[in-house]
Amino acid sequence: MKRVEFHYNVSDKFGYLVRLLHKIIDRELKVVVTCAPDDLTVLDQRLWAEPAASFLPHCLSSAPPSTLSATPIWLAPALPEGAQHQVLLNWGAPIPQSLGQLQRLLELVASDPTDAQAGRQRWRQYQALGFEIQPYDRKGCD
Repeated sequence: MKRVEFHYNVSDKFGYLVRLLHKIIDRELKVVVTCAPDDLTVLDQRLWAEPAASFLPHCLSSAPPSTLSATPIWLAPALPEGAQHQVLLNWGAPIPQSLGQLQRLLELVASDPTDAQAGRQRWRQYQALGFEIQPYDRKGCD
């Protein structure tokens, strides 16, 4: 796989993440959400705080193997070795070093200047590595 989908100008990054995760789960796919280690706990807590009607089954990648095998969404600082997921959704962590057998790689970039600058840097890194970039400008869409 040499393509990455950039969803940028996202005004509500967490809300957009939740909607994407629901779409992925509805298609019965497994997804790894990567983010900086400091953000893992915050993201985990925010996902648990979602209303029961929109609950997304997830766990940290450090969970016991029995939990991991039963959970379609993993939160991780990087793509775990041997992960059998079809989708990697990068929540602003450095670009993945290994992509395994992924079918889709998604990047989320907020409209705030700090996240936008970090997203532009990742965009350039993907280009330098020969990735095809599929841009999705989400300004006004969420």
